[in-house]
Amino acid sequence: MSNEGTVIPLAGLARTAAKHMVRAWAAPVFHLTIEVDMTEATKVKSVESTATVTDAIVAAVAKALIEVPEVNTLVGEEELTRFEVANIGIAVASPKGLVVPVVHEANSKSLAELAAARTDIVTRAREGALGRPDITGGTFTISNLGMMGITRFDAILNVPQAAILAVGATNQRYVGGAENAHWAPIAELTLTCDHRALDGATGAKFIGAVKRNLEAPLQA
Repeated sequence: MSNEGTVIPLAGLARTAAKHMVRAWAAPVFHLTIEVDMTEATKVKSVESTATVTDAIVAAVAKALIEVPEVNTLVGEEELTRFEVANIGIAVASPKGLVVPVVHEANSKSLAELAAARTDIVTRAREGALGRPDITGGTFTISNLGMMGITRFDAILNVPQAAILAVGATNQRYVGGAENAHWAPIAELTLTCDHRALDGATGAKFIGAVKRNLEAPLQA
């Protein structure tokens, strides 16, 4: 039996991702975490039968990106490029490695349209059937490990995007204090920000908007 290990060359998506991560690690980042009551988000099927909580999150983020456009930004070496539409990438584990297909113009889509777009790109990502338009043009990324039981984590930037949102698991917690004590489904959301484009106040304003949008009643 050899003690030298097995050499696995990085190729294709894995090689590209490795280079991407090196660039991301070099960015000056900070993290902001907030707790969100997911009561309204978990009602998503009563509003749109084809939608999931992920779609509710995408809808809340898309609205927040329009409300706080500073976050909807790509970071260059000497310039920032800000966008008026929210093209939201969703991190997906595929047979070829991690890919981030994009829901384009998410801010202008209904919940049903978001569900259809998300189902399409995630299915094709897992089948290895994405085209170049499916993985380009993203202005923001969501990484959701909640379904894997991860409570909270810090996502690495999807450079050159200015920020990425990490979504943890939704767990029942006893909240509300002495006067309004009750059980509620709580999730922790963590925003990773590139400090070259965003300061703490702007990041806090954005993640606060995401929280507010998620805690409001859903609209079809």
